[in-house]
Amino acid sequence: MPSDRFPAFLRPDRRGLLRGGLALAAAGALGPLGCAAPRGRFSDDPFALGVASGDPLHDRVVLWTRLAPRPLDDDGGMGPEAVPVRWQVAHDEGFTRILREGETQAMATQAHSVHVDVLGLAPQRAYFYRFIAGGIASPVGRTRTAPAPGAALQAVRIGQVGCQHYEDGFYTAYRHLADEDLDVVVHTGDYIYEGAGRNRPEHVRLHSPHVCVTLAQYRLRYALYKSDPDLKLAHAAHPFAVVFDDHEVANDWADDRDGMGNDGAAFRTRRAAALKAWWEHMPLRAPAPVAENMPSYRTLGFGRLVRLNLCDTRQYRTDQPCGKVVPLCDGAMSPHARMLGTAQEHWLRGQLTGSPARWNVIGQQVLMAELDRDRDPEARRFDTDKWDGYQVPRQRLLTFLAEARVRNPVVLSGDFHRHIVAELRPDFSRPETPPVAVEFLNTSISSNGDGRERSKRLSALLRDNPHLRFASALRGYVRHDITDAVWRADMRVVDRVTVRAAPIRTQASFAVEAGRPLVARA
Repeated sequence: MPSDRFPAFLRPDRRGLLRGGLALAAAGALGPLGCAAPRGRFSDDPFALGVASGDPLHDRVVLWTRLAPRPLDDDGGMGPEAVPVRWQVAHDEGFTRILREGETQAMATQAHSVHVDVLGLAPQRAYFYRFIAGGIASPVGRTRTAPAPGAALQAVRIGQVGCQHYEDGFYTAYRHLADEDLDVVVHTGDYIYEGAGRNRPEHVRLHSPHVCVTLAQYRLRYALYKSDPDLKLAHAAHPFAVVFDDHEVANDWADDRDGMGNDGAAFRTRRAAALKAWWEHMPLRAPAPVAENMPSYRTLGFGRLVRLNLCDTRQYRTDQPCGKVVPLCDGAMSPHARMLGTAQEHWLRGQLTGSPARWNVIGQQVLMAELDRDRDPEARRFDTDKWDGYQVPRQRLLTFLAEARVRNPVVLSGDFHRHIVAELRPDFSRPETPPVAVEFLNTSISSNGDGRERSKRLSALLRDNPHLRFASALRGYVRHDITDAVWRADMRVVDRVTVRAAPIRTQASFAVEAGRPLVARA
């Protein structure tokens, strides 16, 4: 994609995006809006967690921040009172041409987070935004609206990220992601990890010592993660489209069970707290959750080129069968198993049936391709937390893609801490049958620490799963360049995450031609 797609003034330097607002406020350069709140309300920067935008549509985008001058205090250093927060959207980084502005309230009941759905924007246009509270301006963020429905596009570029365990490594990949020219970043989940901090030699930094169970504990964990400067940089540079996986709540949770097979009121209360904290810290237009569940599946469109369907594989699934990584039992073949749930599966079919988009994307959390994980070529074991534990729902979905003749389906997945490229078939036991879709699974940003480009384990995965076209355990993200004719995926990697400022490189690139769900090296 050409680097001059945006005019020069809309190609901000990443450091400019995160210039602090304190000096700006002190200089009296807050633009025509001015300051409503008195100076001196905050002794520390209230925007310590940065700014973000998300879920871009053709005429609107969500802007986010959270007031937290002392982010690792229980209340972020805010107290119980509501605080007025002004917001501005401008054509230029200097805010000399302000397009939209307004005021909202940061409420203690929502951790003093702010979600502003800014309407009346032009399609396929870059904008700059900031917030102002207590006489202090936030860092400047840059966002971008989606193209108009039905618009013919030359290209769309998507970033794909996930799995960012804070203790395991630095967020170097996010610093590089901020430099990319992207329309949107899809985050496939595991934004936080809920476990207790453990002082291990391989850890480069530490969590707090508690397991997240209460709302206050989840809020503190998000504050820790979002204080990372590289993550703030990426959020300020691009709009995100986020989904949650298991670690936003509890490892391997499924519906009303906590991953250890325990259900009941205690876990439902914990889940409600976790999903509320997730909403409070994400750039989402969905209303704040008011009960145990939070509907999060939704669709974003990018002209006639891409329809992005974001799914939820946690809240509506049945419990994992068989065990963790085991030979498959009868439960994995149960016709009563659910991964998406009845309502969401019906919604997804409706979004895919007759879609006019050239490429139809299913963005979700866990590996859809079959994956034999036993290193012994004569034995077979599968992780039943993935779609392997839900054979009938997977076959039903993949068969539907073929029978409904969905145009160019692509699955974006996460969770597995490896770059995986796969071709998807309704029946993986018949490799001679044509694939119906392709899958790109992003490696982790940092989870599991420094990865490896090659290993006996990776070689065994490729040997025993012939539908896999690539596997790597290095850390990084995927960059997708999408045109009418070709979907190109670049596996972007850093060789080490336990040291700061490692360089980025493209380890491998793959291409899928429209009309042919086959993966080839690019």
